[in-house]
Amino acid sequence: MINIHPTAVVDPAAKIGEGTTIGAFAVIYGNTVIGKDCRIGPHVCVYEGARIGERVTIHQGASISHIPQDLKYAGEESECFIGDDTRIHEFVTLHRGTVDTRQTTIGKNCLLMAYSHVAHDCRLGNNVILANGVQVGGHVKIDDFSIVGGTTPVHQFCKIGKYCMIGGGFRVVQDVPPYILAGHEPLKFEGLNLIGLRRNGFSNDEIMRIKKIYELIYLSHLNMTQAREQINQKFAGDRFAEEILKFISETTRGIIR
Repeated sequence: MINIHPTAVVDPAAKIGEGTTIGAFAVIYGNTVIGKDCRIGPHVCVYEGARIGERVTIHQGASISHIPQDLKYAGEESECFIGDDTRIHEFVTLHRGTVDTRQTTIGKNCLLMAYSHVAHDCRLGNNVILANGVQVGGHVKIDDFSIVGGTTPVHQFCKIGKYCMIGGGFRVVQDVPPYILAGHEPLKFEGLNLIGLRRNGFSNDEIMRIKKIYELIYLSHLNMTQAREQINQKFAGDRFAEEILKFISETTRGIIR
């Protein structure tokens, strides 16, 4: 059964899954898909192109899949995907993609706290947390299990690797490699995200291997070419070394220092 409040405005073309509840004064446009057992709160607006998974909760006043704040956007059809079990709190704003990728993607089991914003063409992995007021610019990629602290702006085209923790109130203007804790102004490497790694089942041996890799990158006084050579020699075949070096090789804005 679908429970729609009598004051809600729902386009007949919207596809809504069984067990979903739509609250008072919510507006659901056409060309939208909302999965089973979702909760759409009061005054939520779900615009064209929204593709919402199952068991997603969207609290009051959130704006989902609105048009991008990009002057190049010319009305092309695009989408905004939200994965299963994600929670979106009050007054969050999510914009759909532009012609570049035609989609913005929020992964499964994410938590987007109040007033956070995710711009066009972004890609958030699974289990990502954005704290209150985080502002994510266009084309940003945030990998699985990363956390961005409150009121932090993330510059467009930046990448944040998996299992990172970014301190609240700092600016992200360069790429943040996986598994690390970042803070200060300008943003810099502060060590490993030890609490996050342990909470997610990383062994002491795995943590120590990651720590030694980053010691070569950040604490050895080697330049990046020399550090890369040392890592390839000392950690040949190590999956963490391969992931970290791949991330660094693909950076377009440089990594934090």
